[in-house]
Amino acid sequence: MQQTMDTLIDRFLKSLRVERNLSPHTIRAYAGDLASFSAWLIRQGLDVENIDHRTMRHFLAELSQASYARTTINRRLSALRSFYDWLVESGDIASNPLSVVSGPRQSKTLPAVLGGSDLQHLLSSSDTTTPTGLRDQAFLELLYASGARISEVAGLTLGDIDFDQGQIRVMGKGSKQRIIPLHRLALRTLQDYLTHARPELARNSTQASSTQASSALFLSTRGQAMSADTLRKTFKACIRAVGLDSSLSPHAMRHSFATDLLSEGADLRSVQELLGHASLSTTQIYTHLSIGHLKEAHRKAHPRA
Repeated sequence: MQQTMDTLIDRFLKSLRVERNLSPHTIRAYAGDLASFSAWLIRQGLDVENIDHRTMRHFLAELSQASYARTTINRRLSALRSFYDWLVESGDIASNPLSVVSGPRQSKTLPAVLGGSDLQHLLSSSDTTTPTGLRDQAFLELLYASGARISEVAGLTLGDIDFDQGQIRVMGKGSKQRIIPLHRLALRTLQDYLTHARPELARNSTQASSTQASSALFLSTRGQAMSADTLRKTFKACIRAVGLDSSLSPHAMRHSFATDLLSEGADLRSVQELLGHASLSTTQIYTHLSIGHLKEAHRKAHPRA
């Protein structure tokens, strides 16, 4: 039974890599959630191919009794639903036992954003007299100027920057490319990094890493292409250096980007395109963050206000 489950999970994860082109981080999350469910099946003496919705509700109830967060339970439910959908599509089972199972309701939480003064403090904190400091400043400016995901920034190459048009090309989820315009300050900071810092960092690369790093936008002190994990650590180090909340992640810059655009009058559809959201409903959460601006716009524009 376990060999069968392991084989099915391996096939499913391969399909996520090959067919859906999901990031390694996302695939690791799927693998962890499915491994947890597989271990539970063994303890219960159950087979993955012969369970029903009652079994699934029992599994979710145990997670709840074990005090798992609602977000964790819903994430595992989502992973299992995708897994069983794939099993149906591949002909391994007849129907998805999760089709009538719902997870616990989650309270809507607004994403963390960096306030104006904190954001300015962070963006001006790097020591631009050093190659790494100039790199970090360019990295932070790019995060806020583009609203790109950290995985997208890690994947940027020199050819993805168009200084003439003032824009970058990023590869988003599902291998979907999008073009994001950049403001002059971000472009100037990137140009300074490419002219004065990146060549210095590139000289530190070994022969083994030089091929991979030759086109990467951001390089480490060893001249290697910086992965998403390395860029996250760099962001955390910058956050700690200026005394900001250590729980903030690079995604806070993406949230700040979207919130500030909406607060200054950008329409929701445009922000959706810039963020690379497949659904407008995903973008709509930012309207809650800029409600003060919307109220002010209503007060000024409505004839009866």
